[in-house]
Amino acid sequence: MSGVTSVVMSVMHPMRGVLMSMRCAAMAAVMWGAATAGAAPLPAAAKAEVTALLGRLQASSCEFNRNGDWHAAAEARAHLERKLAYLEDKNLVKTAEEFIERGASKSSMSGKPYLVRCAGGAPVESKVWLTRELTALRSTSGR
Repeated sequence: MSGVTSVVMSVMHPMRGVLMSMRCAAMAAVMWGAATAGAAPLPAAAKAEVTALLGRLQASSCEFNRNGDWHAAAEARAHLERKLAYLEDKNLVKTAEEFIERGASKSSMSGKPYLVRCAGGAPVESKVWLTRELTALRSTSGR
């Protein structure tokens, strides 16, 4: 190698590292964008059903049990809306049934089933209560 070539290579070597870092950062940004591009909200019909279902829960006189603690229906709705947003962000839910199964049936922390207790009656698992309400909702909407 000539002296000039060796000087040029020593100057370019640090630049090559910077360029490689920039390429890696750009590639990571593209890959992250592609990964998050799949996140999608529920289809409109399913979103309307889930919204109506959570509205029925909030309007009920029922209490909602999470991890051993009873909560008012309005608190339950707020909690389940946060879970829905998470599931939508991860593209894990496309139907009302999937929302009930993946987000509204049990605690993601403890694995314990959520319970619903109405008017002093016996508690039932939220999956049962919500599925029953979804069926009633669909029968009144003609679906």
